[in-house]
Amino acid sequence: MQTASLLYYFLLVCWCIDFVENQTNGIPRRQRRRMRYRGSRKGSSANHRPNRQPQIKTSTTVAVVPSVPLINIDDGITEVFDSLIGLSGHESSYSVLPGKKGHCTANGMIMYDKAVWSPKPCITCLCSKGKVICDETTCLSLTCHKTEIPEGECCPVCSDIEPNDPSDPMLLQPLRTQAEMDELLRREKEELEGREKEIHKKDDEKRKRKEKKSQEEKKKHDYEAHQKEEEEISRREEEKRRAYEEEELQIEKEEEEKRKGNELPEQERKQQKSEEEEEEEDEHILRGDVFRMPPRFPIPVPPAEIPPLPTGCSISDTTVSCINARLTQIPPITDPELTSLELEGNTITSIPDEAFNGIPNLERLDLSKNNITSPGIGPQAFKILKKLKRLYMDGNALVHIPPELPSALEELKINENHLHAIDEDSLQELKNLVTLELEGNKLSEANVSPLALRPLKSLSYLRLGRNKFRTVPQGLPTSIEELYLENNQIEEISEICFNHTSNINIIVLKHNKLEENRIAPLAWINQENLESIDLSYNKLYHVPSYLPKSLLHLVLIGNQIERIPGYVFGHMKPGLEYLYLSFNKLNNDGIDPVSFYGAYLSLRELFLDHNELKFVPFGITEMKALSFLRLNNNKIRTVPPERICRSVVDDDNVDADSNDDEEEEVEDSHLEHLHLENNFINTRELSPYAFSCIRSYSSVVLKPQKIK
Repeated sequence: MQTASLLYYFLLVCWCIDFVENQTNGIPRRQRRRMRYRGSRKGSSANHRPNRQPQIKTSTTVAVVPSVPLINIDDGITEVFDSLIGLSGHESSYSVLPGKKGHCTANGMIMYDKAVWSPKPCITCLCSKGKVICDETTCLSLTCHKTEIPEGECCPVCSDIEPNDPSDPMLLQPLRTQAEMDELLRREKEELEGREKEIHKKDDEKRKRKEKKSQEEKKKHDYEAHQKEEEEISRREEEKRRAYEEEELQIEKEEEEKRKGNELPEQERKQQKSEEEEEEEDEHILRGDVFRMPPRFPIPVPPAEIPPLPTGCSISDTTVSCINARLTQIPPITDPELTSLELEGNTITSIPDEAFNGIPNLERLDLSKNNITSPGIGPQAFKILKKLKRLYMDGNALVHIPPELPSALEELKINENHLHAIDEDSLQELKNLVTLELEGNKLSEANVSPLALRPLKSLSYLRLGRNKFRTVPQGLPTSIEELYLENNQIEEISEICFNHTSNINIIVLKHNKLEENRIAPLAWINQENLESIDLSYNKLYHVPSYLPKSLLHLVLIGNQIERIPGYVFGHMKPGLEYLYLSFNKLNNDGIDPVSFYGAYLSLRELFLDHNELKFVPFGITEMKALSFLRLNNNKIRTVPPERICRSVVDDDNVDADSNDDEEEEVEDSHLEHLHLENNFINTRELSPYAFSCIRSYSSVVLKPQKIK
């Protein structure tokens, strides 16, 4: 009996110990096995291979599959559970508060960081940095006839299959390899990323449509508000005018009655005065304020509604913009305060006479890049625009300059059209025109009248490039300052071309067919304001003689120049400052010691690159103001110390006085940039004094050099 009691007591103690351990762990054994199995799957995605394959319990069939893979309790647990937040995991609905150092509080218990527990069946929670993340286990559907839910479990199992039965679904399903589990996780991740990208794309499209719609509504609202404000102002002005007229009538009426009242008896005057006072009081009560219209005046009719702007147009202050709005005609706009209209990039073909009747105060009109033809422009189309100052019609199909242009016009651009004639009356009234651009047409000295440009008394900027001129146009206005004639077929410059253009400052004649012997000696030598000439890409073999005395800027790039004659710059005052001779055929035989005479004290930039020079030309050291020198892409093999900087003798052979003189000479140099790349220079053989006058050695470009 005593032995039996001891045995029962021992069994009771074992049962209590087992019960306490189950409560402490918080997770049934079967569920822990399931977590270890899921942990092995998740660990494979992090390149962590478990020591053994997951075990499958064969005594009973458990069909349990988690909604998302779980992981082992290792160093990667935080990252995996963080990823569950955006997937099937969700935050716990239990009373959980973050603790210190990443601890969590759940149901009155403190959980350490990375602790895992199961508050309810089929729910597994994780403490991650003070935040609780829970995952709910989902169950697979079973095909067996009879199922049951074991005690402490959350998913049903088949009860009609014997242990180790071959028909067990878990046994029939082959074990997944590590590679298969990695592939499944990768596919799930790609599907999630694809869905997220699609959602973001739809959101962006929806946002763009909403922004576009809001912008259109705002423009429309601003336009309507502007119109309403104008209507309100006009209505108030009309009311004030009528009130003033009413007051005048009332005063006249009172004066007339006063005159009549002097003739009536005193009693009748008193009676009439009292009646008038009563009438005025009643009238005041009826009117309410002085601005309300009396019943004897008609109520003003509100102005007609202004048609809305076409789709694609916008209004800002005093500008209406309809750029690339697919318009086929000029929109009907009525706004006397409008000063700028932009119609660039449409398919407008004509301008009727009444096109601008509603906007007579325009100052700027852009009709570029349309299909406007000369027959499509009405004879009175621009006549109403008395204040128009800028007219742009580039890129159309005009063959003549539009008629009846406003005399206030200051800027006219008709580039890239089909103009093939300018009569003497085409620009007759444009006395205020300052800028005229007619590039890219079919103009020549044969179809441009010598009197066509004479009426332009204020013209200072003229562009006639990309036409078919063989000579400089005649009849240039005396006010001209800048003349651009590039990309024509000009072959000569006669003595009378610039006789009446004493104010001209810039002449551009690049990409023509000029030779130095076809430039008349007196063509421009006496010009006092001509400072810049561009003769690039012509047929010059020598630097032209008889250049203007006032010339500062000479561009001769891309010719076939072989020689710079001596003293060719000697007559210039104050002297040439910029000389560009790149891409020619200059060699050392073509440059004399006196080739740069007259420019030694004034020349600031000298470009001799892409020529055939074999050594640095003489005279560089005499150029006191030179700051930029290009000698790259020649055939130079060496740079003696005295060719760019004055010669420097060794300190042992020079006394103190001579050293002082050399230092002063070096200080006088202004050379800041020197290009010598792409020659045949052996940089290791250069003298240390070759570039001593240059302020910074980083400004000397020597690399790369050509191979000998």
